[in-house]
Amino acid sequence: MIVSASKGLRPPVQAVLLHGFTGSSHSWGDPVIYAMRERGVLPIALDLPGHGPRAQAPSRGFTLDDAIAAVDEKTKNLEHYDLIGYSMGGRIALHVALTRPDRVRKLVLESASPGLSSKEDRIERREGDSQLATSIEREGIANFVKRWERLPIFASQKGLPPEVRDRVRSQRMENKPAALACALRGLGTGTLSSLWDRLECLECPTLLIVGASDIKFVRIARKMESFIPHSCLVEVEGVGHAVHLESPEMWLQSVVPFLLG
Repeated sequence: MIVSASKGLRPPVQAVLLHGFTGSSHSWGDPVIYAMRERGVLPIALDLPGHGPRAQAPSRGFTLDDAIAAVDEKTKNLEHYDLIGYSMGGRIALHVALTRPDRVRKLVLESASPGLSSKEDRIERREGDSQLATSIEREGIANFVKRWERLPIFASQKGLPPEVRDRVRSQRMENKPAALACALRGLGTGTLSSLWDRLECLECPTLLIVGASDIKFVRIARKMESFIPHSCLVEVEGVGHAVHLESPEMWLQSVVPFLLG
């Protein structure tokens, strides 16, 4: 059900959803998408550069401008919109919000980071991402996904229902190796500039949401909250990096009221 003004209710909030690395517009899951609609939020999910079954790898590579352009294209008929970003998508959402402050009404950052403040750390991370990108191209998507799912940051997802884990794996497998590698090189943490020194410039109300078991990102989120002027932090107990996946109802109970408030 889509709530509309014709029923005598307020027009629904329109929220753009930016997925994480290896994700796509389908990563949020139908239950979350349907529940958002039923509660008065119209989700607008898109595939970030290099992601999704139709992604291509341009010879020039990807840049942050390509990611911002993808959001611009999806929202070209909207005067204002809310922005929700998860992990890599959260980092990109931060860049969009700071680049388009007149258009982003509210911002939700799930398990996101403003980047690495140290130049040395960025160089080291960029080299690591480049090596990982090369391995994706050489090994293919199936072998990469197996390794990706075994990372400690996703350990809490082992308790998800088998059908959910299968859906996430199938969606990841739809990515094209060359395009995904291209996205990692162009949009990785080591490539994008640090935004720590610009967080105080964020003008829109911002919700930070993180799984309490994701210790690294809990620390990052708490630090971000101290810099972002109009921000609040929600730590969801019992879940890790992907709150929307591991505890969708708690995610909805945090995000939807924030957007509608």
